[in-house]
Amino acid sequence: MEVARQSVEGLRAEGISSKIHMLDSDETPEINDETLVVSLGGDGTFLQSARLAHEHGARVLAVNLGRLGFLLNVPSTEIVESVNDALENKHVVERLALSISISGEPWHEFALNEVVVERAHAGHMVRVKTYVAEDEFLTYSADGVMVSTPTGSTGYNFSAGGPVVDTTLQVMVITPIAPHFTIDRSIVVDGDKLVRLVADNKPAIIVADGHTIGSLEPGQAIEVRKSPLPVRVVATRSFDLGFRLRESLREGHA
Repeated sequence: MEVARQSVEGLRAEGISSKIHMLDSDETPEINDETLVVSLGGDGTFLQSARLAHEHGARVLAVNLGRLGFLLNVPSTEIVESVNDALENKHVVERLALSISISGEPWHEFALNEVVVERAHAGHMVRVKTYVAEDEFLTYSADGVMVSTPTGSTGYNFSAGGPVVDTTLQVMVITPIAPHFTIDRSIVVDGDKLVRLVADNKPAIIVADGHTIGSLEPGQAIEVRKSPLPVRVVATRSFDLGFRLRESLREGHA
């Protein structure tokens, strides 16, 4: 909170108006497509901030206040400088996001990292059928199956053995979680295709970016497609993915 207050004061000295919004607050912030959302925290805070910005077509600036963050490219010592630069040059990197729905229901959710269909009860696997467009792919007996974005490829997808994907690519990654006696490799598909995950034999829960957002009865499916609106991330400095991978593996975070 102190960093946020200091940043507001520093921006005010530069003639820039800003407000602090707590993500766990019930208050609705005043945001439009000209707003610059500045995320102060770790990867989890950034995911929540990205959701908020995405709803309004706003840009988001990712400031790292935690340990090494895969998604964060601005240090806390450069907040005022980075905000100034973002307001001047408007340059963004458009990150593919996911639009999630339950087949046949008027219900939609958002994810920047991944969506997972996973077992509803500990100690039990769930059988998940996967479809890309109308083409049936593999059926997994596993703890779950996820669909990840390139941005999310360094998160849960990576921990589950999936590939690291360049964030500029327009693809989705299907990765099984602890599959039993079946293929354990990821499948990378065109980001413009529709992916369906069917809970084939048991109830399952739906988890998006680490939060439970719904459940499936046997036979129900989620549909995952590219969101028509990308997440607009401010590009103020290089994103050294190789460095982050080396440091994360060295520190045992991955």
